[in-house]
Amino acid sequence: MSNSILACYELAKSYNDGAAIIDVFSQIDLEVKSSEMIAIVGNSGSGKSTLLHLLGGLDKPTSGQVFVNGKDLAKLSETEKCSLRNHSLGFVYQFHHLLPEFTATENVCMPLLIRGMSPKIAAPKAEHLLELVGLQNRMLHKIGELSGGERQRVAIARALVTDPVCVLADEPTGNLDPRNAERVFQLFLDLQKTCQTSVVIVTHDMRLAKQTQRILQIREGKLEPIEKS
Repeated sequence: MSNSILACYELAKSYNDGAAIIDVFSQIDLEVKSSEMIAIVGNSGSGKSTLLHLLGGLDKPTSGQVFVNGKDLAKLSETEKCSLRNHSLGFVYQFHHLLPEFTATENVCMPLLIRGMSPKIAAPKAEHLLELVGLQNRMLHKIGELSGGERQRVAIARALVTDPVCVLADEPTGNLDPRNAERVFQLFLDLQKTCQTSVVIVTHDMRLAKQTQRILQIREGKLEPIEKS
């Protein structure tokens, strides 16, 4: 295996639909280098989100291998996979999945508290990330008091607070209007450089995808590079 921080080899995923077997994709190879930002594009239903879930250990492949920080996910217990995700990966979704009963700071703290870090240590780290995403005046606001763009910035801060080696982002701007989508994506680019973390981002927006270092497309079950024009 290479020195990639995230990789998959001969990855395949299929589902049983009654008597039929539906192949989502097969024989996918991908290596993500340190501090690299990659966009994955493709038609709706092509398997983009499924691939992201497999890379994050949130789903199991039909065949093939996934490595995170050199560790083969198939050889880990569920407890070990949860610990690896908490320490090595960050997740950002189209729908932010924030906890509405908690403040912005408390939401960003959550991965650190799950790790066992004390609130006194976790809170300053969360506040620092919220300052980086421009929410220094919204830290004590609950999620329902924030706009859609602000919520997604909280979600980005939460993904980065654990100092992950890679962030997996599934349509992180897909639920925003074009103006806010551009602002959030630019913020994502800036933070990726500042935090020196890798990012694999699924997006339907080719305009945003072209701002990443590399674009890959899932097409007819295969992962192919796209040349940026």
